Amino acid sequence: MKKTLLATAIAGAAALAATSASAATVYNQDGTKLDIYGNVQIAYTYIDKLGGDPDSDLTDNGSTFGAKGEHKINDDIVGYFKAEWEYDADEAKGAGGLDTGDQAYVGAKGSFGDARIGSWDPLIDDWIQDPLSNNEYFDLSDSGTALTADEDNDDSTLREGDKLQYMSPSYAGLQFAIGANFNGEGSYSDDNDDGVRNAGDSGNISGSDQTSFFGGAKYTVGGFSIAAVYDSLDQYEGNSLSGNDVGDQYGLTAQYTVDALRVAVKAERFDGEGDDTDVDFYGIGARYGYGMGDVYGAYQYVDAEDQSNYATEYGDDSFNEFNLGVTYNISSAMYTFVEYAQYDRSGDASDGAAVGIYYGF
Repeated sequence: MKKTLLATAIAGAAALAATSASAATVYNQDGTKLDIYGNVQIAYTYIDKLGGDPDSDLTDNGSTFGAKGEHKINDDIVGYFKAEWEYDADEAKGAGGLDTGDQAYVGAKGSFGDARIGSWDPLIDDWIQDPLSNNEYFDLSDSGTALTADEDNDDSTLREGDKLQYMSPSYAGLQFAIGANFNGEGSYSDDNDDGVRNAGDSGNISGSDQTSFFGGAKYTVGGFSIAAVYDSLDQYEGNSLSGNDVGDQYGLTAQYTVDALRVAVKAERFDGEGDDTDVDFYGIGARYGYGMGDVYGAYQYVDAEDQSNYATEYGDDSFNEFNLGVTYNISSAMYTFVEYAQYDRSGDASDGAAVGIYYGF
């Protein structure tokens, strides 16, 4: 899940959140600045499983540690970097320390815009999916999970890594972004040591370089914004011996913020390459900052064609998903949350509740 301090998502709560989870500046001199930051997140979850008893767990919820820095190249251009790692706060002794990379990139920004290279969340996450449902534990499904019909696995390594992106400045409220995701032949790993590229290996097993292209545009006026994003998903060709396309993803989201209330609507599609493999997502969500935290919820209708991963995995072609949640700010750096989600799957699979705590520094 993508974790943010949720109070910052509401303009009306910005004053409360301004002092929360601030990074610690360890160096700031001669135009160069270095910050360190992080958070500890722990949650108790209770989730229904298909064909079995519900699972309960006290688990890490995405705890991270990071560093970021910038320096002045000239009067107009600033160079910057960010590196972030994850660790398991619930079982720190056995987790191997900072054991998983989250995001890392380097770039430059100025009046020309922002250009970066590295690993970070896909543009369709930031501009299309997050305004509707970027919660603490439970999110709605989307065109990323439609690749595998698995809410717990959207192939984030492929989708987030090896990227190059340019984002323009805002021109009278209009902004655009373009980029590419590269999955090179050199990423191939002969895991079974048989000297042959096959389905038992990891990385690029197709034998040729694969590059996806993505782009989007956003227009903002006052408290209203609308964004559209397209991604070709061509990097997935490198993980198939047949080299076939998996399809495309695109979406449109509009949101409106007034005082402490934000409302967003979304239309998103995973356009599968094969016949009858498309999945459409239509959703609406709202978030309200009540002064000591946020109250939020979202509903989504999922329309899956007969041969899609969703329909074959779950034995149905339409689903009504919703989630509800509330946060409570204990202090400027610490809050708790409670969430509930229902996904309309067979046997109530993946439905559940979670309660947790967040401390940011």
